[in-house]
Amino acid sequence: QVQLVESGGGLVQPGGSLRLSCAASGKIFSISTMGWYRQAPGKQRELVAALTSSEDTNYADSVKGRFTISRDNAKNTVHLQMNSLKPEDTAVYYCKALARTDYRSFWRDYWGQGTQVTVSS
Repeated sequence: QVQLVESGGGLVQPGGSLRLSCAASGKIFSISTMGWYRQAPGKQRELVAALTSSEDTNYADSVKGRFTISRDNAKNTVHLQMNSLKPEDTAVYYCKALARTDYRSFWRDYWGQGTQVTVSS
């Protein structure tokens, strides 16, 4: 199995910044895409940003120009730098990794437990 642990969430004022981190551990043979999703109360979980091993990125339109995703493949870690935060960014942020546990296994998504981000004055 693969475990993902998020950190860095908290309370921040509008216009402020936060940096989220997610570390993958456990039985990991390889990781492909890593990314961040978020879910606000009463809303569906949505993609925030994703990053492949080749540094290709995918951002939600609502965060383009404000958020930056990065990863350290050697450490199986992904980060999300969030700048110019808005109240509508308030949500639980989840880390996701597309990984396999051995060379014969299938690729599947693994999810972290989530970290709360609250943007409020």
